[in-house]
Amino acid sequence: AVEYTFEDGSTFQLNGRTMIGCHDQFASYAHGSKGLGIVSTSSHSPGRCRTFNGQKMTRRNMIWAFPQPEKNPYQLEWDDLLDAIRNDKPYNEIKRGATASLVTSMGRMAAHTGQEVTFDQILNSDHEFAPNLDKLTMTSDAPLRKNADGKYPIPQPGIVRDREYQEEASA
Repeated sequence: AVEYTFEDGSTFQLNGRTMIGCHDQFASYAHGSKGLGIVSTSSHSPGRCRTFNGQKMTRRNMIWAFPQPEKNPYQLEWDDLLDAIRNDKPYNEIKRGATASLVTSMGRMAAHTGQEVTFDQILNSDHEFAPNLDKLTMTSDAPLRKNADGKYPIPQPGIVRDREYQEEASA
């Protein structure tokens, strides 16, 4: 679980579970004091976005739903890019994309270390999630190596607090 806290004190909570035999769901919800909203379902496409009075997602409580069927968001990205090229419009999503990627790394680092990680900390961190990636080739050894017992390193939140995991000597 990760909790993002914004300057005004509002929070965004992210929970995930990937365990064999457990209920799995890939969706995003927004909960507020007056109701809830479905940001996305089905791995985000289609989103099936809806808002509800209160905290129960029932047809009776639904106050708005995005018209169906939804357009494919991946195709819409291409449409926007090609429109910009054809019509000589400015189009640059680098900052938004890089910031979004950095925020996911911030959450990953917080979850895997058990520590609070700020945007500035992750932005200025020298931690490498994939050490020596620039040297990786098709014939390189795997970046993660098994230990003497044949097990791969795993995060240990609260124990290993300055990196994703502590790698032991390889087998």
